[in-house]
Amino acid sequence: MKSPSGKSFLTGFGILAILLTIIPYFSTDYWWIRMFDFPHLQLSFLTLIAILVYFFKFNFKSWKDYLFIGLLISCFVFQFGKIYPYTAFAAYEVLPASKSQQDSITIYTANVLQKNEKRQTVVEQLIKYEPDIVLLTEVNKPWENEISQAIGNNYPFKIQVPKDNTYGMLLYSKNELINPKVKYLVSDSIPSIHTKVKMIAGDTIQIYAIHPTPPMPQENPLSTDRDTEMMMVAKMALDSQYPVLVIGDFNDVAWSVTSKLFQNVSRLGDIRKGRGLYNTYDANNFLLRWPLDHIFISNEFRLQSVKRCEDIHSDHFPLYTTLSFEPQNKLEQELPPPTDDELKRVEDQINAFKKNNK
Repeated sequence: MKSPSGKSFLTGFGILAILLTIIPYFSTDYWWIRMFDFPHLQLSFLTLIAILVYFFKFNFKSWKDYLFIGLLISCFVFQFGKIYPYTAFAAYEVLPASKSQQDSITIYTANVLQKNEKRQTVVEQLIKYEPDIVLLTEVNKPWENEISQAIGNNYPFKIQVPKDNTYGMLLYSKNELINPKVKYLVSDSIPSIHTKVKMIAGDTIQIYAIHPTPPMPQENPLSTDRDTEMMMVAKMALDSQYPVLVIGDFNDVAWSVTSKLFQNVSRLGDIRKGRGLYNTYDANNFLLRWPLDHIFISNEFRLQSVKRCEDIHSDHFPLYTTLSFEPQNKLEQELPPPTDDELKRVEDQINAFKKNNK
């Protein structure tokens, strides 16, 4: 029996790259489909490698080779097009802070990893950065006790929802919290925090802090819960009469179909666009990293700085962000309103979820 030729191997490698490009566009919520929304950066490199190595066996007289290489190039263009907005070559979606900015707010967000016992590392970062707002996800009672004891005096306003299911949340604020609420939008075990915050200059803003479940077999075999929670928050952001921040571990990348719909409907800007990926997960694997922790902002805010912080012994890196509050300049970066089709898709997602969970 003859062993496969070198060209057969390269063809198989190319077919794999093509399949991995197509799979995420099957209309299904199963985790083993949705997981391919994540690694577009890695798939771009995989497809580029497939193109380059295929040229070693390219037959310039074969139309099949031209067709195949054309498919590979199309896949690469498509894959890279997904991550291009998050490179330094793309335009900013959220403009840099202007010199005339009057008010600002600093935010530290981190998925700390519930089983992580090196909590002092997080405490040291909070002391170092002194953020106005702190959001920690995946926290249980021991995390709450240590963080509160270490920094509690510096943060007079707090919402503490420790849980043992990896979905606990802690929100600490130096700014006054107005009408803070803990809500369970899709499950009685998955909290989200909804609160208004008074800025230093007296303006009021709205914060939604979320940590939906990922589409993974050990968590949730479907992406339905995650997608529905994001769509619910998108509608809240769209309807809010206050400037909005949505922060947290979304368990989704910004270029996925779900995140793009979330952003289009909420009309919130992505601070990463034009600046970089700022991959926050997986902190333990350099090759498999993508941005899962997000800060989406309404057009009253501009970006002063964003930083991926140092390792905290979690599987996520924290983000530290400084935003300027410039409502007087909001029309300079206003995003278009959602289309009727986008609003219908959101309504259909929410209604289908409610129907299936009566």
